[in-house]
Amino acid sequence: MAVKLRLTRMGKKKQPTYRVVAADSRSPRNGRFIEILGTYTPRSEPSGVVIDNARAIQWLSQGAQPTETVAKLLRISGAWDEFQASKGRR
Repeated sequence: MAVKLRLTRMGKKKQPTYRVVAADSRSPRNGRFIEILGTYTPRSEPSGVVIDNARAIQWLSQGAQPTETVAKLLRISGAWDEFQASKGRR
């Protein structure tokens, strides 16, 4: 099973909020997911990013592939740098 870290859309019409989830790559965008890792609210000023870095790093170390947008959010939250540092220690 190929796992992706991606966004799932939530919220009202024209007022999106997103969940960062770990999901099977074959499931639809708003379909089944394995675990919720955080949230992203792009419409607030400044936009809010709340991600459980420990769980995100664990999924990345197990081979989960983030989408482009989630990779940017992981860089903002600091999880990507922690993952790269831990990967370099091996």
